[in-house]
Amino acid sequence: MVAIMRGHLMRITRSVLAIILAIPLQSQVRPASASKPQSSIVYINREYGFRFALPRSWKGYSVTVKRTEGDFAKVMPAYITIRNAHWTQQEPYEDIPIMVFAAGQWPKVADETISVSAAPFPPQELGRNKRYVFALPARYNYDFSTGYEEVDKIMGSKPLQGFE
Repeated sequence: MVAIMRGHLMRITRSVLAIILAIPLQSQVRPASASKPQSSIVYINREYGFRFALPRSWKGYSVTVKRTEGDFAKVMPAYITIRNAHWTQQEPYEDIPIMVFAAGQWPKVADETISVSAAPFPPQELGRNKRYVFALPARYNYDFSTGYEEVDKIMGSKPLQGFE
């Protein structure tokens, strides 16, 4: 009788163990961060409140901040360009352009009440904080400069994160 009960208990234990092993636990399941590039470089802009992740290949990058003037500065106070260190006059690499919009004006830009380019569609939002919305200009890569595929991949990884 003991042997029968022991055999029955072993079958139950194996069944329970098989079920437990087949169900992934939340703490064990972690989504792969395929959307984020393995980066070791982060550009931080404290004035406008965002960080931007760049791949290691962009080491030595440069940044240009152009501030707008007049009434338009209330809509788009700045235009930031992140430039690959390999960029030369003879072989210009694709830049990463970031339009900085006042958060209160962004809805008018997004619905094209305020036009900021000749493109038939508005800029694409990249991220935001309480004061600003950061956007990618329409047609930014239509010139197919060297490295445009890499910039597309970077932009697809959602590299911009706003902060206060």
